[in-house]
Amino acid sequence: GGDHTITYPILQALAAKHGPVGLVHVDAHSDTGDTALGESIYHGSPFRRCVEEGLLDCGRVVQIGVRGSSYDPDPYKYCREQGFRVVPAEECWMKSLEPLMREVRAQMGDKPMYISFDIDGLDPAYAPGTGTPEIAGLTPAQALEIIRGCKDLNIVGCDLVEVAPMYDVSGNTALLGANLLFEMLCVLPGVKTL
Repeated sequence: GGDHTITYPILQALAAKHGPVGLVHVDAHSDTGDTALGESIYHGSPFRRCVEEGLLDCGRVVQIGVRGSSYDPDPYKYCREQGFRVVPAEECWMKSLEPLMREVRAQMGDKPMYISFDIDGLDPAYAPGTGTPEIAGLTPAQALEIIRGCKDLNIVGCDLVEVAPMYDVSGNTALLGANLLFEMLCVLPGVKTL
């Protein structure tokens, strides 16, 4: 729960302990905006603020599932300029993400990394209960491939954000979010699973 702003102070605390961390960021949006309504800290800006403060090891940042409308003809230019790997949703359509996650594991290496999962990374057919839904997103199976693909990495924290139950009378978004959080707990270092 919570909006994506919560990731910013979490990464401040983790970077104070571990130094700049890698990031696997699943989202419909890059969340690298500068300001909105005159505010520099909002749910669309946490990763720009993290870059500015040196909290991220930018060569180990991967954003998966980004898509949707933009006011900019090149909405991921800032991300690429920082050294992020941007994997738009259309590169994920109709295929397994296991090959991508092999590449991500190699990119992350054994250094500390964080998983930040915005529920709107998934298609609203599966997760309509969010404030900024975007069509043509990831499937729940692909979400599991991403999270399970992080097993054996040096994960120092994780979150799942932007679940808004009032927008989903079925409760499916909350159910999906809870299951994805459980999966994240299962891939933390030292957790034994069958």
